[in-house]
Amino acid sequence: MAIAKRMGISEIIIGATIVSLGTTLPEILVSTTAGLEGSADIATGNAFGSIICNTAFIAGLTQLIRPTTAIDARSLRWRVLFFYAAGAVCLAFGLGMQHFGLAAGLILLAMFALYAWLTISIKGDSPEEDKPAENDDSGKQKPIWQNILILIVTAAMLYVGAKLLVDKGIILAELAGIPERVIGVTFIALGTSLPELVTAITSLIKGHASVSIGNIVGANLLNLLLVIGIPSVLCGVTPSAISITRDLPIALGVMAVLAIPMILRKRGSRLQGALLVAGYAAYCIWQF
Repeated sequence: MAIAKRMGISEIIIGATIVSLGTTLPEILVSTTAGLEGSADIATGNAFGSIICNTAFIAGLTQLIRPTTAIDARSLRWRVLFFYAAGAVCLAFGLGMQHFGLAAGLILLAMFALYAWLTISIKGDSPEEDKPAENDDSGKQKPIWQNILILIVTAAMLYVGAKLLVDKGIILAELAGIPERVIGVTFIALGTSLPELVTAITSLIKGHASVSIGNIVGANLLNLLLVIGIPSVLCGVTPSAISITRDLPIALGVMAVLAIPMILRKRGSRLQGALLVAGYAAYCIWQF
């Protein structure tokens, strides 16, 4: 946040790029591992389920506790449109070919490259957003080598954790007689979304509520572009029909409930948060 302040970059932009890429790493590793091990329903279920969890549970909870004010509507608007463009690509391949293969993966990864370029090129409205807490950490930056070392160690730990999560998720599904897709869109999706939950709580405590929303929107977009795109290129993924006809449309729907009112009103509301959280509870109950 200190870097963003010095560069005059909107909080929602930081949340939608750097923060969201970091918090989406567990989803990328889990879905790629699942795809390589032949568990397509866990791979796609994790991606779509994470979008639902991020939006309905985590974003809904933050709006219920402390509604976001002074949203950077321009930055949010084009990212949401990009999200739906990626969703349309996933729907087209899912419904038309019932398979995410090399072509789908390359399109999604190319869209990620475009998204990264647009993020650098397009500046938001940079409104006066939620004021940062006074105890800013700008004077406590770690040396670059420490950050690189931390990144390498945590990436290795994430890989080990991702493999364990996939393997145990498959065993749990077999023992309980629950379809892998249900495990993927509920337990595994919730587990891989914990970084977004921690980020949301930390953002609320520090008074950076817009970072949380930016992180959710960015993470949701990366769940389509990278979490589906990477395993599609590496091994191809064939999801169950219900993942495409139920889970993906629900993911697109809850994103609309979150984003459209914020774009129009440039702020969130507790009613919006209550609807999202209630919807997520109903969705989880419905799965079982």
